[in-house]
Amino acid sequence: MTTRECKRRREKRRRGDLDGGKGKRDGWRPLMQHGGCYQCFVDVEDSLRLCWGHVLTEYNVRNVDACFEKLDRIFNNNETVIEAGRVGKGYDIQLKEILDAEVLALLEEFDQKLNNDTVYEQRLQTAADNFISAASKLPRVSGCIPPCGFQSAGAVYDCVTCQYDSCEFPLDCPVEEIKVMENSRIRMWCDVPFALPTDIEVIWRFAEEVETQQLDQFKEVTVGVDRLYSIPSVTLKHQGTYQCEVYSGQLSFIRVYYYVSVTPQLVAGHTELQETFDLSLLPGGQFFPASGDSARSFLASLLPLLAACLTALLLLLCLSLGVLHWSSIQEQNHAEETHQAEDLDLF
Repeated sequence: MTTRECKRRREKRRRGDLDGGKGKRDGWRPLMQHGGCYQCFVDVEDSLRLCWGHVLTEYNVRNVDACFEKLDRIFNNNETVIEAGRVGKGYDIQLKEILDAEVLALLEEFDQKLNNDTVYEQRLQTAADNFISAASKLPRVSGCIPPCGFQSAGAVYDCVTCQYDSCEFPLDCPVEEIKVMENSRIRMWCDVPFALPTDIEVIWRFAEEVETQQLDQFKEVTVGVDRLYSIPSVTLKHQGTYQCEVYSGQLSFIRVYYYVSVTPQLVAGHTELQETFDLSLLPGGQFFPASGDSARSFLASLLPLLAACLTALLLLLCLSLGVLHWSSIQEQNHAEETHQAEDLDLF
């Protein structure tokens, strides 16, 4: 390629006309097969300055395109460089500072100077190695909070996309069961463990009776910004699955599920009485040992039952004594009548 052709192609690159249109950075992107940390942080103008004096040793001519391809191979398509750039939240700024320092040193060495492609190869590879070494020491901790929800700012930085990846969690959270007695009060919170935008919209939905996560079974209940759903007095018709979905714009961030199981009040009362009665029938009349407040509470709950049992025993005793007394009187009367009859017969 002649010097005139290189200049013409460079001018096309400045206008973004090369390879059919503008790329991400004024014509730089079309030359890349993949993304990379270099193209995320270095402007095309600096790359043009860096590659201005790139000379093909074999033909002894300047060739900017060959320099750009070298940058792609050493930085953008290098898996080791990309992996080194996978840092935790907020550390992309340090990535840029590390790479800028390496590029600035190369610019000072190469700007407006001719250098053979072998020199470029050596200096660029050294810069890449320095970047890998420094970037690999940055924190790699992910900000993703399991188990569910779209968390766009929680993952590691990705040099291929030049942004933080979203956490790979489902929108739907596991169903949480809530057991409640009829006529009692219940509150459900749309808890989200990660940060949300300020302009959120909260939609509560209900699937009657069933425990499900199938969206077609839910009916919309409320729409607004309230993340609390309250039922003052629960009835059997409130049993089922409640879904809370959080939106911002057209984007859904999370779906939280609660399955509410309602116990009828009569059944609950019968169960409590049966448990107390079962305890009173333990072998030897002994109760399970308890201590502290639990023991006092347990004994207090048994006092009404014991009082009722003692009352019943006393009533039974009184009735028994009454029957015995009545029987003795009847026998005495019968004996007197017999004696009187015998006396009459004697006369």
